[in-house]
Formats: sequence, structure tokens, C-alpha cells
Amino acid sequence: MAHEESTGSILKQPIAVWAIAFACVVSFMGIGLVDPILPAIAEATKATATQTELLFTTYLLITGAAMFFTSWLSSRIGAKLTLLIGLAVIVVFAALAGASGTVGEIIGFRAGWGLGNALFISTALASIVGAAAGGAANAIILYESALGLGLAIGPLVGGLLGNVSWRGPFFGTAVLMAIGFVAIITMLRGPQNKPAPTPLSAPFRGLARPGLAVMAVAALFYNMGFFVLLAWTPFALQALGIADALSLGYIFFGWGVALAITSVFGAPLLTARMRRTTVLLIVIPLLAITELLAAFLHAHAAALIVLVVVGGLFLGILNTVLTECSMEATDLPRPVASSAYSGVRFLGGAVAPPLASWLAGVSGSTATPFYFGFGVLVVSTLVVLIGRGALKRADGTEEHTMEVAEAIAVGDAD
Repeated sequence: MAHEESTGSILKQPIAVWAIAFACVVSFMGIGLVDPILPAIAEATKATATQTELLFTTYLLITGAAMFFTSWLSSRIGAKLTLLIGLAVIVVFAALAGASGTVGEIIGFRAGWGLGNALFISTALASIVGAAAGGAANAIILYESALGLGLAIGPLVGGLLGNVSWRGPFFGTAVLMAIGFVAIITMLRGPQNKPAPTPLSAPFRGLARPGLAVMAVAALFYNMGFFVLLAWTPFALQALGIADALSLGYIFFGWGVALAITSVFGAPLLTARMRRTTVLLIVIPLLAITELLAAFLHAHAAALIVLVVVGGLFLGILNTVLTECSMEATDLPRPVASSAYSGVRFLGGAVAPPLASWLAGVSGSTATPFYFGFGVLVVSTLVVLIGRGALKRADGTEEHTMEVAEAIAVGDAD
């Protein structure tokens, strides 16, 4: 019953929140959009797999680095203007990527795209948490479900448009982000109260807080495992004869749908019954086992496809619970916590794709990147396990301990 009420309250949001959520869906499409067209881009531009994987790296590297400064900017010009600047930058660079003639140009324009993405995503998370009805947990579920939906639709749109031309997905994203820009202008109305200016050093000082530091490091290694599954699997499937954009688009659409479903329903169901860190310590190892099985079964296309979708189920839970933990681990302002956590998280995603491709090239096996994914997920699990003591606030046990202490004190006074 409580779960049903929670799900219902998630849907009862102000129109401004839905406008931001819509733009989030489109923005997150940009992450998975290039997935089905990676082999096509490599073929059309005569690029190697490692060069093509840099489409993820420049995008995520700039996204991660820039996120450390988004709270500083948004606290000075306001959340709405920061969101609009981010969307405008994405529109411009997505269109330029579509008009590119070489893989180097696409890589460069994806970096500009990443800058816009950083301005938008980090600010959007803080804005949704601040404006949504039903508390921070419901807001984060809404945000992560937008991420899941975007990751689901992105590969499908990439596959459908990429089946016509590899340029199509880039131009399609530019159009959709322009629609998101209009939605924010028209629906996010009323005075935008600016918080007190955030110091430039705030996100970096925030990472000195043990709770946020543990979550950031855990997310760093988790995101490496995430992007091994997302970015390397198309090339693993290409080696098995599945390389056309439409087929890859459908496969990763299934992956994204699985991720979206567990973001909305699976994560709340589990966190209602056990502590957040317990969920992490169960589900991260399950994702690690999934990647280990992918390594063992790398020569079987059907098995890889099933494991990708199963991985999506675990990723949906983990995205939501990791974000909840990062937002609740300290008493830092939401924009600061979001900037610090998201910055480190995306840097992990930037490292993994080209490293996975390089490992495959050195070893001569498409299984090696999945072994690497398994390893980094084991590290992520150990970080949560060892640092669990610093996550009492994220688990809600710190408040419970204080309440017990106060009750004992009152009892002693009586």
C-alpha cells in the first residue's frame, strides 16, 4: 500500500517539474543515442573501435569536469537560465556533430555537447528535488526514471534514424532538445529564487565529507562497469555478426526499458524493506556477476543480448539508490551535492569505453572488457562495504539513533 501511494505521489507533480523531466529524458537520450551507430560511424569515418569509443569519453569527461562548477553558476544566474543555456549548447553541438565529416570532428563536438549536458543535468536534478511534490525520494525516482526512459528511447531513436544515416540521430537530438528548450521557457514560470551564491570550491570541499566521498568513489567504479556494458557490447555483438543500427537499437531499447522499470518500481520496493546500503551490497554484486557471465558467454549473441537486458534491471535499481544515497549522505545543499557526486560519477564513465576497447585490442578477445567491468564493480561493492559507517545518514539510521538517544534522555529525566 505504501509503495502504491509513493508511486501515485510521484505522478502528482507540478507542470514545471514535468517540463524539466521531459527535457531530462531528451538529454539522457544523448548518452545512448550513439550506441547503435558506433559501428556505422567507425565504418563511415574509417575509424578504429577505440577512436569511436572516444565519442563517449569526450562527452562524459567534459560533462563530469564541468559539473563541479554548475552549482557555482546556477547560484548566480538562477536555475532556469542555467537549464536554458545548457539546452541551447546541446542543440548547437548536436547539430554540428551531425554535420561533421570526420570522427575527430564528432569527438570534438561531443565535448561541447558534454558541456551543455553538465549545465543541464546537474541543475535539473537539484531543480526537480527542490520543486517536486512528495519529498526528495520521489523526486529522485522521477529523475532516475527520466534517465531510464531517455536511455531506452535514445538507442531506439539512434537505431531508427541511424538506419537511414548515422547523421540522423544527431540532428534528431538537436530538434528534440530545442523542444525541451521551449518547454522550459513556457512551463517553468514564476520567480526563480536564487540561493546564496555558492563558492567555487564548494563541491570539492563537499567531497571531503566522508559520506559523499564514499558515494562518489563507489559511483566512479560503478559507472565504469555501467559504460562497459553500454559502450562495449555493440562491438562485442558486431564481432558476432550483429552490427546494423536497427538491431542494436532494439536491443538497447529493451535494456533501457528494463532500466526505467526498475528505477520507478524496483528501487522503491527494495528500499522500503531494507537499508539503501544493503540494497547496494546486494545489487552491485548481481550486476558484477552479469558482466562476468557476459565474459564467459561472449561468443554467444543470444546470451549477450539477454545479459544486457538483465543488466538493465540491476542498473535501474542502482542508479536510483546511488543517487538517493548521495543526496542524503550529508547535509550539503542539493546543488552542491549533485555537482560533486555527478562530476565524479561521469568521470568514471569517461574512462571506461576507450579503456575497454584498448583491453580488447591488447588481449585479442571481446571478453576482456567484461572481465574489467566485473572487477570495477567488485571494487565499488568493497567501497560501499568498507565505507558503510559513513553512510548512516543515507540509511536513515543516524536520525533513528538520535531519536533513541533523546528518548533515553527524556526517560532518565523523568
